[in-house]
Amino acid sequence: MRDPFLIGAHSIDPGTQQTVLLPLSRLADHTDMTLRLQVIHGKKPGPTLFVSAAIHGDEIIGVEIIRRISRMKMLSRLKGTLILIPIVNGYGFLGMSRYLPDRRDLNRVFPGHRGGSPASQLAHTFMTEIVSKCQFGIDLHSGAIHRENLPQIRADLDDPVVKGMATAFGASVMLNSNLRDGSLREAAQSVGCHMLLFEAGEALRFDETAIRIGVKGVLSVIRHIDMLPKLKPRKSVVDPVQPTSSHWLRAPMSGLMRAAYSLGDVVKKGSVIARIAGPLGQVEEEVIVKYSGVIIGRTNLPIVNRGDALFHVARVGDLEDAEVTIEDRVERADNDPLFDGIEIV
Repeated sequence: MRDPFLIGAHSIDPGTQQTVLLPLSRLADHTDMTLRLQVIHGKKPGPTLFVSAAIHGDEIIGVEIIRRISRMKMLSRLKGTLILIPIVNGYGFLGMSRYLPDRRDLNRVFPGHRGGSPASQLAHTFMTEIVSKCQFGIDLHSGAIHRENLPQIRADLDDPVVKGMATAFGASVMLNSNLRDGSLREAAQSVGCHMLLFEAGEALRFDETAIRIGVKGVLSVIRHIDMLPKLKPRKSVVDPVQPTSSHWLRAPMSGLMRAAYSLGDVVKKGSVIARIAGPLGQVEEEVIVKYSGVIIGRTNLPIVNRGDALFHVARVGDLEDAEVTIEDRVERADNDPLFDGIEIV
């Protein structure tokens, strides 16, 4: 038999799962704040993987992805240890805010410090009790309020282990993303934890297709790192689109925007992606695509100010291939029998 898995003051026996509450702090009214997580400790040895969501408290799509994964019976066959943390930033989640009460961005203070700010203390607990015990990690995010992202992976694709995970995840797009100072990805890398970041949807919103892609992706990574039996490969599966670069198109003037393209559409260099006009229509400017690519993020607000980020366009070499890949991911997610009957339970 394997040794029990130790986390905080808890000991989880092999072949069992347990909900764990890690103490964090108290609110001003002395309500206890805890980090709630589920540990599934398999009977057989294997890697340790964490899956986290709501590091930004208003990015809730990952909470639903983890909820669905936690209910799957296949996890009874798990090798290794899976740690599910649906809500990392409980402070922001309760207030439907990206930030903690002190306006700190949790994803900019890692690895944190036991005697630091509330955000720094939370980051320290997360790193000490969870990340430092894992070889792999997946962090689930969405776009900000009024901003939507195409399902995509952001990761250090120069790391062959991470690139293998990203390819296995099977999102529409995978971006080679630089590490940011104070980010969870940077801190995880420093302790030898290979990590992906999944982006999809909009803050404070659920998107069924994006949720399905996220659930399927996490399970695919679990299989890829041999924590669950691998499925027979499908001959028709194509690799995610890997752009060479990306940039945001910004509003050339303030006014009301009329978008000509949607999330996931391919656009050609020189195309008019949107038009912005004044309230009476006497002044109007076009937003022009700088290079051909696919729209992986966009604002959902028609009211814009000069300089606002409007469309996130990723440069790709083959527009037709990108379009086919994105449509394939959506079709597979919408029709996968894995999700029959589980959405409402």
